Amino acid sequence: MVFHKWPWEMWRASEQAQQLAQARVLLGVDRNASREDILAAHRRLIRTAHPDKGGSPEEVFRIDAARDILLEQTVPTKR
Repeated sequence: MVFHKWPWEMWRASEQAQQLAQARVLLGVDRNASREDILAAHRRLIRTAHPDKGGSPEEVFRIDAARDILLEQTVPTKR
């Protein structure tokens, strides 16, 4: 416990950071992307990845998962 955390807690944090980074790369957004930026990038990718447009269901699943991961980290905007 050098860093005042159990080793598996540090591994879990590292895994989450990797998932966030992969989601950002997949959607093509930066670290400071807003909720609207994430949703716009998702819509843009879904247009080409949808099975009706020649994509695959697995691709849609990956894009949806990336969107969900990033949206969990953003602060909801008030209207």
